[in-house]
Amino acid sequence: QVQLVESGGGLVQPGGSLGLSCTVSGDTFTIYNMGWYRQAPGKERDVVATIDISGNLVEDDSVKGRFKLSRDNTRRTVFLQMNNVTPGWLVFYFCHALGRYGRQNWGKGTAVTVAH
Repeated sequence: QVQLVESGGGLVQPGGSLGLSCTVSGDTFTIYNMGWYRQAPGKERDVVATIDISGNLVEDDSVKGRFKLSRDNTRRTVFLQMNNVTPGWLVFYFCHALGRYGRQNWGKGTAVTVAH
């Protein structure tokens, strides 16, 4: 059973920082792309940042300069350092991994709440 294990969600003050991590376990398939998506209640799920096996990075414009995505290919892990978070309600962050022939897996999601 392939699992994407997420950790690091929680409560953070406006302007504060929070770190998320995600590790793929249970299989040995090659991961071509891995990253984070986010979804607010009643909204669609949107990409936050992804990175491929060659190190190519894709970021949403809203997080450029504030969030930093890094990877450890050997450990099949990605890290998202979120800095200067903006005020708002809770948002769920989902880890995502893309393998060969379109194989993909999602984490169960971790909640991030920014205090008003």
